[in-house]
Amino acid sequence: MLIGELSRRTGVHAHQLRYYEAQGLLEPDRGANGYREYADDAVLTVTQIRRLLEAGLSTQEIAFLLPCATGTAPVLEPCPELLTTLRTRLRGLDDHIDTLVRSRQVLNDYIDATERLMPRQYQDCAPATPQPAPAR
Repeated sequence: MLIGELSRRTGVHAHQLRYYEAQGLLEPDRGANGYREYADDAVLTVTQIRRLLEAGLSTQEIAFLLPCATGTAPVLEPCPELLTTLRTRLRGLDDHIDTLVRSRQVLNDYIDATERLMPRQYQDCAPATPQPAPAR
């Protein structure tokens, strides 16, 4: 199938499919006319790539894990290197979440401290949610 058909069948834009190819995640054949030609199993591969991306994995990590993937979920065949990669990525996500939670708390502290310093007559006028700065 050509790239347009793979795009229609997977709901993934052609430019993303070309990116997956550049990252070594998809390997189409080339027709005599130079067009990319994908085997039917490319639909499954793209589905697996999308699911692994949803898990927060990078394309480098996916390139490492993809040969271990089976099915649309995908299911990953267990091996120590695979689990190490997944656990490392999970720790990175947990660290990022912790940083965001701390940043959120500090920002809330700034808001609370600033609101306490506002004169009483202006507190009722303050917007409940931050408003974007006006365009210049």
